[in-house]
Amino acid sequence: MTPGKARSGKGYFILLSLILLISAVLSLGIGSAKLGLMDILFALIGHEQASALAQTIVWQVRMPRLLCAMLVGAGLAISGAVLQNASRNPLADPYLFGLMAGAALGATLVSVLLPEQMISMALAAFVGALFAVALVFLVCLGQQRQRIEVTLLAGVAVSFMLSAISSFILYFAEPFAANRVIFWLMGSLSRTSWFSVLLIAPAVCLLLGIALVLRRQLDALLLSDDSAHTLGVNTRRLRTILLLLTALVTACIVAQCGGIAFVGLMIPHIVRYFFGVTAIPLLLGSALCGAIFLIWVDNLARSLLAQQEIPLGVITSVLGSVFFLIMMRRQQRPG
Repeated sequence: MTPGKARSGKGYFILLSLILLISAVLSLGIGSAKLGLMDILFALIGHEQASALAQTIVWQVRMPRLLCAMLVGAGLAISGAVLQNASRNPLADPYLFGLMAGAALGATLVSVLLPEQMISMALAAFVGALFAVALVFLVCLGQQRQRIEVTLLAGVAVSFMLSAISSFILYFAEPFAANRVIFWLMGSLSRTSWFSVLLIAPAVCLLLGIALVLRRQLDALLLSDDSAHTLGVNTRRLRTILLLLTALVTACIVAQCGGIAFVGLMIPHIVRYFFGVTAIPLLLGSALCGAIFLIWVDNLARSLLAQQEIPLGVITSVLGSVFFLIMMRRQQRPG
């Protein structure tokens, strides 16, 4: 099959669903405390042979982390797919709108300047991410034609500005507070809980649901703005809605898990190769592939080094960089 041709048959989705299910079950057995397959299954169904320790590990520690990995991977991949299709820019990514920098500024202010009891770092990061989006929209406000390229450039500029402010604050902060923020920025699921699941899940479901409802308008944007206007699509309103939804999803993820880059940039490209560019297969394929990808990235982060966890952002950045170097190499080949 040729790249870019839609391959949205049910077989692909069934295969990805099976891989996701198997990955989830295997992931529950990975950790410092070794659990066998039967221990996991007994704990999941509440069997009388399941030990109290196994039930605690599965339901209180590993299950919320697993669900967060699935939601974070799916949310970032869907956000990247939506932004890339809406902007017709293959490099569009949720973090380009200054979300990471805004969240970092919020976390930095709380960790360095305020007592921890007053406000949580996660809440401050969430507010900071939304503040960054508000700045981007404020910069773009008043333009006669608000193009997505201008919004992207505004996001990059806001990101540099907020990052500079964070660095200035960290420069004068005590080492412990600075190290805490820096480690959080690298991204990790170690601090996730059932609250994280309850925060991220509605945002991801809302984005996926609305994107599927607006699938025809999203596909129309692939043609051109003029063609979309001819089909009755209000491109400015549509892009504003999609940007706000992706900002909400990314802000929730950043607030709970820190910075996990390249997922929203890399996964949609892989999905387009196998499923095509139209909305339904792209969105569903991105959700499944993103969830599977981050599950195994988290497993690798927990098991690669003994008694130490590698930040997820480090692994995703390495994999994403290699992926795009390979892509650039293939595009440079003649023919």
